[in-house]
Amino acid sequence: MIRNVAGSVLALAGATAAVWSPFRAWYDGRHGRDYAIDELFTGITDAKGELLGSMLAPFLFAALLTLLGVVLRSRLLVALAGIVVLGFTVLWMVRVGQAEGSLTIGGDGTGLGDGVANAFGGGILLLLGALVMSGRSRPPHHVDRAPRPTHPTLDGPPPDGTYVPEEPRAHPQASAPYAATQPYEVPVRDDAPFRDDVPARDDAPPWDPERERGRGDPPPQR
Repeated sequence: MIRNVAGSVLALAGATAAVWSPFRAWYDGRHGRDYAIDELFTGITDAKGELLGSMLAPFLFAALLTLLGVVLRSRLLVALAGIVVLGFTVLWMVRVGQAEGSLTIGGDGTGLGDGVANAFGGGILLLLGALVMSGRSRPPHHVDRAPRPTHPTLDGPPPDGTYVPEEPRAHPQASAPYAATQPYEVPVRDDAPFRDDVPARDDAPPWDPERERGRGDPPPQR
């Protein structure tokens, strides 16, 4: 926040100096507003240009970029404004040097004037303001995580974040179905003697308590 405020102050100061510079003397007492903008591409002449078609036009455009950059907290727009100011100032110096043969600095009002210094200073302040500004703060980035499994697992969720429940493992011996049961017949010998001396249950003798008193056996069940 503090960096944005300090950078905005530097940028606005630089834009103000750049816009004010065409109303000061640039070379041999001639103001920057007297130089037509098209002369930077065709050659410097003694003709006086219009105010909005002079060196004031690119500096007004740079001031507009500065205002947008301060409002939007855009370092790119502020830096672009500084490049515009310095670029047109350097281009003007190249064209004037070609027209005059050389550039001089004199203390009696001849040569380069304070308007050029204001333009250079404004462009440097704009670049410094862009460096000081911190720009727009980015919102915190939230990473969407996959939902955790509803019941604990020994190995944890798969690496891709998707949880696929495993089927219950079957016992190795239970994988095959049970074999069908077959009846088992007890073999009977044909030559086995038939015993008819074994009394049947209904032919059993009655229970005699006197005889069985000493043995303690329970009476037979009928």
